Amino acid sequence: MSTETEIKQNVREFYDQIGWQEVSEGVYQNAHYEDLRPVAQEYISRCHLRVLRHLQTEGGYLLDAGSGPIQYPEYLKYSEGYDFRVCADISIQALMEARKRIGEHGLFVFCDIAHLPFPPNVFDGLVSLHTIHHLPIDEHTRAYGELHRVLAPEKTGVVVNGWYRPPLAEFLSRLRKFVLRVQGFVAHRLLGRPYDREKVNPAGAKDDSDVKHTFIEKNSPAWFKRQIAPKFPLEIYVWRSVNVKHTRAFIHERWGGRGILRFLFWLEDRFPRWFGENGQYPLVVIRKV
Repeated sequence: MSTETEIKQNVREFYDQIGWQEVSEGVYQNAHYEDLRPVAQEYISRCHLRVLRHLQTEGGYLLDAGSGPIQYPEYLKYSEGYDFRVCADISIQALMEARKRIGEHGLFVFCDIAHLPFPPNVFDGLVSLHTIHHLPIDEHTRAYGELHRVLAPEKTGVVVNGWYRPPLAEFLSRLRKFVLRVQGFVAHRLLGRPYDREKVNPAGAKDDSDVKHTFIEKNSPAWFKRQIAPKFPLEIYVWRSVNVKHTRAFIHERWGGRGILRFLFWLEDRFPRWFGENGQYPLVVIRKV
């Protein structure tokens, strides 16, 4: 079994050597984990902007814990009203790319977010996007504690992560498998065409078997409420309720995909706590009193 040090070293090497390498201008290998198709663009952008609802609009320092290269335009908006954006990341490549994007607006710190090298109460806001799940599960609690520690009193921070096998994703996964079986029956039994459902992707996306991955360990809402929620004030809302696999499988222009995603976004806003706990990606708001 890998030690915590080995896990973090592997994550660092992955992002330095693979994840934050540009495959085209402004697009990184890690974009494999996002749905960049035009049909999903509006929905994805609006989900990214949900973070702004819970941040101070201005201040001295905004911490971006696990900043990566700040790869999406919406991410840049989080720090527009701040004097400086402090990018903290375990990947040197990430920090170099982030510096290209924000230049003198940024301060760049090579560090582990479970052991932040900052004094208490120094940040007027913070974000941490899809980062904590790269830590061993035993360090998730410490990472949330560190974020709360460095946040200034009466300020808020936002953490976006993913749940382990949330109910909505499980339902959509079963539905996707059913669709594949129906496609196989129609193609093979009715049309007489060869069909290998293990190789078919109904979204037309590229096979990801050759895509390299890194360490990820997620937790559940029950674990979160037991381990994190009692320690300091926070709320769970929705950031996005469906993952990329499911949008690629079910959302298409010819099926009215844009309208479906607009309706989904409306539902998420109407029931943010339900989708936050049962959908794929929660938006956790940390409050410092």
